[in-house]
Amino acid sequence: MRSVLALFLILATSACGSSEISLTEYVDRLNAINAQGIQQYEAIIASPQGRILVAQPDQLSDYTPQDLQIALELVIEIADEVKEVADAIDPPEQVAEIHHLIFDPDFTTYEEALAARAGTAADWAELSDSPEMIAFRGAYAEDKQQCTDLQAQLDATAERGEFADTPWIPQEMKEIVNAVLGCGYFPENPEDVFRLP
Repeated sequence: MRSVLALFLILATSACGSSEISLTEYVDRLNAINAQGIQQYEAIIASPQGRILVAQPDQLSDYTPQDLQIALELVIEIADEVKEVADAIDPPEQVAEIHHLIFDPDFTTYEEALAARAGTAADWAELSDSPEMIAFRGAYAEDKQQCTDLQAQLDATAERGEFADTPWIPQEMKEIVNAVLGCGYFPENPEDVFRLP
């Protein structure tokens, strides 16, 4: 799903609200919960209700749009918890912009709309052509582009030597982008998610 891994990676950081948190602590906490987040996501996609989230186009006919609704609601439930936790985090100044971009308070809007539409769709053709699915795919593609752009910006910042006094930060910052945004987990063509072949 759209930045699905990002929804899980700060779930266990409810104690991170201190304004005293350092960049090192921030990175360490994100890295520490990365494994837990992946485990939660894998539990969902391994369940009968969640398998549709990773179904290939030629497998979609094994499911109904209502199956997608159920799976999206599982993701949204966890996303709501993450949003609550993210609101309590006061990130270090160096990563505040990235933090707020990653944990956009509106990141479940498209999933919620698509889940509601999936619940009423008669079939995949109807759902695929719906405004909700079109908006979802567009947001998914935009997220992938933003992730790629952010990585390029981070790489350029490191190349300019802006972290010269703290040489470990560029790699750690990359870990934030790679682990939290999960750029590598986006499909090659986000515009084709949940589209029958």
